[in-house]
Amino acid sequence: MASSQTTIGIIYDYDQTLSPNYMQDEVLFPHFGINPGQFWKKSRELVDEEGYDGELAYLKCLLDYLAMDRPTNEDLRGLGANLKFYKGLPEIFDELSGLLTDQQRMYGIKVEHYIVSSGMKALLDGSKLAPFVKRIFGCEFGEDKDGRITFPKRVISHTTKTQYIFRINKGLLEPTDDVNDHMSPDLRPIPFQNMIYVGDGPTDVPCFTLMKKYGGHALAVYNPDEANRSSFRKCYQLSALAERVKHIAPADYRPGSHLRLLLEEMVMEIADGIVRRKRQEVEDGTVSAPHF
Repeated sequence: MASSQTTIGIIYDYDQTLSPNYMQDEVLFPHFGINPGQFWKKSRELVDEEGYDGELAYLKCLLDYLAMDRPTNEDLRGLGANLKFYKGLPEIFDELSGLLTDQQRMYGIKVEHYIVSSGMKALLDGSKLAPFVKRIFGCEFGEDKDGRITFPKRVISHTTKTQYIFRINKGLLEPTDDVNDHMSPDLRPIPFQNMIYVGDGPTDVPCFTLMKKYGGHALAVYNPDEANRSSFRKCYQLSALAERVKHIAPADYRPGSHLRLLLEEMVMEIADGIVRRKRQEVEDGTVSAPHF
C-alpha cells in the first residue's frame, strides 16, 4: 500500500543555523575550563598533519582534554539546557504547523521538524528545542562501565548528513534500520518534494545538492549581527555563485522576518501541492455511475 505522503519535513543544521554559536564553545568548554582557541587549533592539527576526519578530530580532542574527568551523556544533556538560539526559536516549530488550513489538515497534512548536526546529540537532546523536534541526529558517545563517555559510537560528517535525509525520506529513523534497503518512491513517508532543508554554509552543500536534485526546497541563513559579514558571504556564494540554493535570509525566525516569510511560503506551497495531488487521486480513482 502506498504511503499517504502528507507530511512536510523541515530539516535543520544546528551550529550557525539555529544558533549563532558553536554548541561546544557555548556550554561545554566554559563548564570544563577548556580554551576554545587551543582546542580547535589542536583539532585542526589532527586534520592537517595526521589525516583525521574533522568530526573525529574534535571528538578525539574532547576525550583527550577531559581525560579522567569525562562526563556521562546525562551530564551533557544537562549542559544542553543552556544552549541559546536565534530569535524566534523554538516558537516557530509550533507556529508553522498553525499555518495549515482546516482543509489541509483534513487531508492529513502535518509539519515535522528534524535536526541533523555534526555537533553532539546529547547536548541537543537536553536543549529547549528537543520537545518540538521529531528526531535529532548528531554525533554520539558510548559509555564505559561507570557511565562515562568513552568512545564515539556515531559520527555525522557534512557528507554523511545526506544519509539522514534519506532516513527521514524513508521513515527509517532508528540506527538499526538499514537505510540502503530498497523502497519504492510511493512508499516513502516524506518524499523529497515535501522537504525543506535549512543550513548555513559549505558544510551543508551535500544536503543542498540533494534537495536540488530531487525536487526539495533549500535555503541558507546567515548571522545578521556578524560584523565581518563572513556568514553572509558564505550564503551569497552558495546562492549567486555556486547556485546551490535559491534563497538566503538572515537567521531571524520571528513572524514577519524574511526567513519566516520564506519558510511560510514553502510550507503552504508544499501543502497546496499535496491537496492537489490528493484530489487528483480521488478523481482518477472515481468511476462515474451510469446515467439513464
